[in-house]
Amino acid sequence: MELAGLGAAPFCGMLLADLGAEVVLVDRAASVTGAHNESTRHDLHNRGKQSIGIELKHQDGVEVVLRLVESADALIEGFRPGVTERLGIGPATCLARNPRLVYGRMTGWGQDGPLAARAGHDIDYIALSGALYAIGPEDRPLPPLNLVGDFGGGGMLLAVGLLAAILNARETGEGQVVDAAMTDGSALLTTSMHGYLAQGFWTDSREANPLDGGAPFYSVYETADGGHVAVGALEPKFFATLLEGLGIRPGDLPSQDDRDGWPRIRATLASRFLEKTRDEWAEHFAGLDACVVPVLSALEAPAHPHNRIRGVFVDVDGVNQPASAPRFSSTPTSLPTGPSYPGRDTDRLLESLGYSQDETSMLRRVGAVA
Repeated sequence: MELAGLGAAPFCGMLLADLGAEVVLVDRAASVTGAHNESTRHDLHNRGKQSIGIELKHQDGVEVVLRLVESADALIEGFRPGVTERLGIGPATCLARNPRLVYGRMTGWGQDGPLAARAGHDIDYIALSGALYAIGPEDRPLPPLNLVGDFGGGGMLLAVGLLAAILNARETGEGQVVDAAMTDGSALLTTSMHGYLAQGFWTDSREANPLDGGAPFYSVYETADGGHVAVGALEPKFFATLLEGLGIRPGDLPSQDDRDGWPRIRATLASRFLEKTRDEWAEHFAGLDACVVPVLSALEAPAHPHNRIRGVFVDVDGVNQPASAPRFSSTPTSLPTGPSYPGRDTDRLLESLGYSQDETSMLRRVGAVA
């Protein structure tokens, strides 16, 4: 079960639906339109899910949620701490109805701590975890979209937590609460950086380290047409191949490990990459192990031959989108189905819970479902 929301929690539900879970999305009754529109058709986080429209502020609607809870492996909610308790569907109430339930809570700050009740967004959570400070040019941090907090440190980590807790519940018969916070998750994503800091291999500055754009052999370069190529020639053998591909003799540049020589290496590489277009360089390096690839836009990526052949992107109901991942040899995932519109499956789900047609009609009349 997933209580409808935005961002990280729906992304978690999408991941699980992609992997074959039956995900029932509890949409607000007020959002039920009874038909597809452009908004619902393109709400890709809701792909592969069923939808039931429930008024969570109506006691009869709350009872429908609790009936759904009785047969669920897990519940996902992304409200501020205390909201579901006030609605009557908090962890204690739900676990009383289903002791094996895994209750997944997705927030920015977590369920406790001084900031728990505060508003925030991805940029705020990754700022406090230290992740944002490390990303961007030397003069200022740069938000990496909302990939680090919302999706990587949020929804994806919650999915891992839910699966682990479901395995435990199947062994022990005991459910539990999974408290996933984007601040916690984005901090976890920086684990290697903290190891490098302790080792003295990393400095607490931007564009000054091997993986943050500071190293000229792990960076992005502009090309003759205003495009860009990404260079990831970290290891010496790849760096040597990079120089060979650019027609530069190794002896003409400082050593790769000479940090004082990095500015000179960068200037030389930048000048050379300006001699051809992005696609010309992509073709030039296609047969070389130099870790050089074109930087593609979101519109260009689906058309790249590698992505096309592997099916990295798929078309579902006329909407191009990333395919399910990862891939399984024995239990392959199927093509995702498009997002349902809010309330599409209300009648069928109520019937599966044992509600009669008269009871369903009554729930509609009083506004408990839609």
